[in-house]
Amino acid sequence: MKGKVKIVTNGLLKENPSLRLVLGTCPTLALTTLAVNGLGMGLAATFVLICSNMAISALRKIIPDKVRLPAYITVIAAFVTILQMIVQAYLPSLDAALGIYLPLIVVNCIILGRAEMFASKNGVLDSALDGLGMGLGFTLTLLVMGSIRELLGAGSVFGFPVFDSLFAALGLEMTFEPMTVLITPPGGFFVFGCLMALVIWIETKTNNRIQRKMGCEGCPAHGACSGCDKAEKGGAAA
Repeated sequence: MKGKVKIVTNGLLKENPSLRLVLGTCPTLALTTLAVNGLGMGLAATFVLICSNMAISALRKIIPDKVRLPAYITVIAAFVTILQMIVQAYLPSLDAALGIYLPLIVVNCIILGRAEMFASKNGVLDSALDGLGMGLGFTLTLLVMGSIRELLGAGSVFGFPVFDSLFAALGLEMTFEPMTVLITPPGGFFVFGCLMALVIWIETKTNNRIQRKMGCEGCPAHGACSGCDKAEKGGAAA
């Protein structure tokens, strides 16, 4: 049971796909100007992660090794297409907000990376839990970034005017001057960097900081990537 819980919680902090593995940074930076966009994108990616991980795990023994990556992308694309049709039918405003980034989930390196690193080597249940954990970690990052950028950049969270409502409740005749730079691309990089620094600080304070080595040995996917053995053999031969 502890092993199952560890698989889920692994993606929340220790191997958070955005803040620790630095994957999927394009939607992380582009869609977090609003909290609702970050939440929507995170949940969409979580759905695809869980479904594709389960499907790839179930098919891992019959997918030829030479065509595994095209096969993984085909499976992922199928679930993204299903997701996109559902969002277009029932959540058109979210579909408009996410724009091109919704179909681009097909090539999101988080999803393809988990398929190659975990789902292709583990059972269906563990793969589903891994997809859930990584999806929750990704969603949490997007939600926190979106909330911070929307709050300080527009004075609201999920469209609710936080500061104006607070000033009115306190009887203060004040208005909040938003820091609009935070909803621009440079602001996204700034908030992203601050959150990464915060995660490193938490790991250091809790004695969970891992000093990663350079090259293949420093990669979180070391030992699971098929290229590691080739690289090591090539280095030994040289």
